[in-house]
Amino acid sequence: MLEDRLLVWKFKHGSRDAFCRLYEKYRDDLLKLAISLLNEADQAEDIVHDVFTVFIRDAGRFRLTGSLKGYLATCVANRARNTNRALHRQQTCGMATIQTEAPNSSQPDRWIIISDQFQQLNDALAQLPYDQRETVILRAQGGMKFRQIAKSQSVPIKTVQSRYRIGLDRLRSLLNSEATR
Repeated sequence: MLEDRLLVWKFKHGSRDAFCRLYEKYRDDLLKLAISLLNEADQAEDIVHDVFTVFIRDAGRFRLTGSLKGYLATCVANRARNTNRALHRQQTCGMATIQTEAPNSSQPDRWIIISDQFQQLNDALAQLPYDQRETVILRAQGGMKFRQIAKSQSVPIKTVQSRYRIGLDRLRSLLNSEATR
């Protein structure tokens, strides 16, 4: 956390190397988070890039008051939520369909190679209601505290804890049934 504060300070004062370090430090985690929320690698990459682009644009006004990773994870989750809403609206209007295919990992420019286990987990996560999926992912992959998630989702902390517990129980059930097949 102290390293993040120093890097943000250096970045705000013109250091490209500081931004590159922040980007390298959090890119993969944020990408995994976005893929888990969207189940679509191309959109996930776009969201992560957008979050960092806005971070660059608004650097002069940015104040780090907590965890940078938590802040960036919240930004990714909010953009993923907006993307899911837009896709849902398009789908209900009959204008588009949601693609849930596994990304083409044979391309050398991909940041992440999705293993079979990761894909099984993503498939199981995709079966959870969105509010549970988002809560489980923000807690497990984003490392966010229940209080931060509650603030991000504008719900009481007890609701977040319930979503997390129910989501994990459902994930266990889905993954255990997959393992016995």
